[in-house]
Amino acid sequence: MDDKKVKVLLAEDDKNLGAILSSYLEAKGYPTTLCTNGQVAYDMFNSEHFDFCIVDVMMPVMDGFTLAKEIRQIDKIIPILFLTAKSMEEDKLRGFELGADDYLTKPFSMEELLMRMQAILRRVGDRTLKNKEINVFSLGKFTFNYNRQILKSDSSEQKLTSKEAELLKMLCVNINEVLDRSAALKKIWFDDSYFNARSMDVYVTKLRKYLKEDSNIELLNVHGIGFKLVVNE
Repeated sequence: MDDKKVKVLLAEDDKNLGAILSSYLEAKGYPTTLCTNGQVAYDMFNSEHFDFCIVDVMMPVMDGFTLAKEIRQIDKIIPILFLTAKSMEEDKLRGFELGADDYLTKPFSMEELLMRMQAILRRVGDRTLKNKEINVFSLGKFTFNYNRQILKSDSSEQKLTSKEAELLKMLCVNINEVLDRSAALKKIWFDDSYFNARSMDVYVTKLRKYLKEDSNIELLNVHGIGFKLVVNE
């Protein structure tokens, strides 16, 4: 990843520290959006694209651990750096369990923050590129970003649920081929019971509705076998 093009989400409830960090990162070439509580940061993450998250652990409304957990449900690979006044080992372990890439204890210097960021970006760059290659699909007029669970065209943007995203990804991987119903049920719902099969039919109907904007895309039922996502040239 080219770290000079990285857009940063900064979640820090100390307005003075947040302003200093934001100004410093902007000066170093990192466009930065400052949010002063976890809920605002979560809402911002859902509405804009970011490449790096700096998250204070102790925040009002939604704490940093909860924010990181919610972010990870949306994007499994975006780098997360925790900021905290605590140095307790269990807090660090909890942070890493939630998918943090590093941990920085206050007080710290701006230079140390920048070096930690750059080290993380170097470390996860290949991982991020690999996942983007695998998890971003072009479907006619649409672009489907699996990690962010977004199906987007020039005129619309649909936020998908986790199961909708999982199902659409399997269909994309098997584009123009039949996706076996039982295999999809076992992977996404963990068993192929009648109840789950009916649930999957509902999700297929929803995906068909989202994709109807492009008449060249068809999501077909293949009787007795499964489903087929077809993109006509």
